[in-house]
Amino acid sequence: MLQRRLFCTRISKTILQSNPGHNHSKWSVKQVPKSNFSAALEEISTFISDSDFIAVSLKNTGAYSAPWQRILPIDTAHTAYLKAKDAAERFQVLQFAVCPFSIRGSKLIVHPYNFHLFPRDELKIGMPSYSFSCQSSYLTSMAREGFDFNACIYDGISYLSRSQESAAIDRIGNASHITRTVQSPSGHTVADSVFAERIKSRVKHWISSCRDTNKKPEDALISSLRKIVSGDEVYGSRPCLSIDVCSERQVHLVLETLKDFVDVIPLLNPAKGGTTMSVRVVLTSSEEDKILLQKELQNEEKEHNKRIRGFREVIDLISASQKPVVAHNSLNDFTFVHSKFLAPLPSTLDEFKSSLCEVFPNVLDVNHLMKEISLLKKVNNLPASISYLKQRFFAPVDMEISNQAEATEVKTLGHDVLKISELFAKLYSILKIAPKAPEAAEGHLPDAIECYINLFNPCFASSHGLADEGVSVWTDNTRKISIKNLVFLWGFRGGTSAGQLKSLLYGSHEVFHNEFDVRLVDKSCAVVVFGNPGFSEVLLQLMDSGGICTSTLTEMLADGLTAAGYEVYQKVCELGLWEADLASSFERALEENDSFSEAHSQELPGICWNNDEMINLDDL
Repeated sequence: MLQRRLFCTRISKTILQSNPGHNHSKWSVKQVPKSNFSAALEEISTFISDSDFIAVSLKNTGAYSAPWQRILPIDTAHTAYLKAKDAAERFQVLQFAVCPFSIRGSKLIVHPYNFHLFPRDELKIGMPSYSFSCQSSYLTSMAREGFDFNACIYDGISYLSRSQESAAIDRIGNASHITRTVQSPSGHTVADSVFAERIKSRVKHWISSCRDTNKKPEDALISSLRKIVSGDEVYGSRPCLSIDVCSERQVHLVLETLKDFVDVIPLLNPAKGGTTMSVRVVLTSSEEDKILLQKELQNEEKEHNKRIRGFREVIDLISASQKPVVAHNSLNDFTFVHSKFLAPLPSTLDEFKSSLCEVFPNVLDVNHLMKEISLLKKVNNLPASISYLKQRFFAPVDMEISNQAEATEVKTLGHDVLKISELFAKLYSILKIAPKAPEAAEGHLPDAIECYINLFNPCFASSHGLADEGVSVWTDNTRKISIKNLVFLWGFRGGTSAGQLKSLLYGSHEVFHNEFDVRLVDKSCAVVVFGNPGFSEVLLQLMDSGGICTSTLTEMLADGLTAAGYEVYQKVCELGLWEADLASSFERALEENDSFSEAHSQELPGICWNNDEMINLDDL
């Protein structure tokens, strides 16, 4: 066991001088709305590149719509993911704090930013159409911290996920001009040669016409008609020719043909739907003009991407860096990240992890690291974790904040990302996470945290319990129970406590003479926990047959007391039966199961048994 020691956190002298009386509530986090997003993006890009880790923290409009929909100790990794998935699809992210940081001995160098988000149809194309729910307690908490909802709505940064961006590009079609390198087509046919020669002749004639200084002026109407027929246009102040194409192969042929003309730059102009496109040929006046146009196109594409992606530019920067991303309760945060900024969430946890790891290969959860040194105590929030370390360990941290917020900025928003950075730095010291060799820091994580990468099971206990697939039931006890030993009960009288329900069950049958416990999941439903395997099946059979014959329980069964195994609870989550009371969700699951069984039985031919022969009733 690690010895009980003192704890220390310091802020660098420069920070103290600029902020007298500095404490956790005075930490400066740069607030980033839409008005200063471009400047902040340039800054944080450099910090992400130079830092060793990146901490993230989200503020959402809610996390669950009913108490039982929270991730509970009884949840497996699968049901926990389904609950987190529902929350991410239902609620919205309004703040996304990002803090690139590095640890140099006892010094923690942090660069915190808090981005204010609000999704909207920036492209004015009718998509995406955003709608989301709000949980009043979450909004109240944000308001107490000084969050300005008006500023968020009017000056919040919008965004598109990667899947939404692909759909938007198809939708806006020729509104974006994109250059790309295309390989030459193989196996030219006679038709290809004829098409290429025709394009070559047309471009050659067009260039000669543009550079003909002896052209006589003509009537404006005739000039306009000539341009319509020939496809002449203007790109800025430069002559431009539009060449329509009917297939991707024709695009290749046009681009290959244009290689013979040194003074032109081809631009691909996607059509709506992303199927066909046209090639725009821009004529430059000199080599210098050509270089200038290429720079203009690069800047135009960069601004176009910013307009399309919005805050997702930050997500892409973090992804491109491949730096370890540090979070607290990573399952909740990264289901939101995946849903809002990548693509719709997949149906299973394994698919989610596989999809997310392609973008963020190294995600660390400080909550899991805390469990390595607090096995016998539940420490699952940031204040409790910091308090726990304060009482037991000496882990000095000298925090240096590089980007000080403006005096007029609200400094209480986004503090969690600093607390995550600080907590990780202390754990970094206590668990001796630092790599032993300098070369190990390049692209490789220290062995001490390798086993914690990409763990999205909130019930993960420690590196010593990776093979344990049971669930917890008690918030103050790490003992794991197999889900096969759990039975859900509902239909009891309102206001019945877990203790009263346990007293009613005790002694009613031999399964209740041994070790068992009762816990309320919500006011409508309880879970019975058996210490001995097999007792849950016995209880379910007794409940179905009415075999529990104490007078009190007989009355409860008559009043509607019902039981189900864990597989029904899992089905509730898989089907998304998110009723306000868990009991109502169970009833819906059983009704759907009965409906399915009835429909399935009607589709199958009738079968009966006669001694050892199976008889198909449809043949009689």
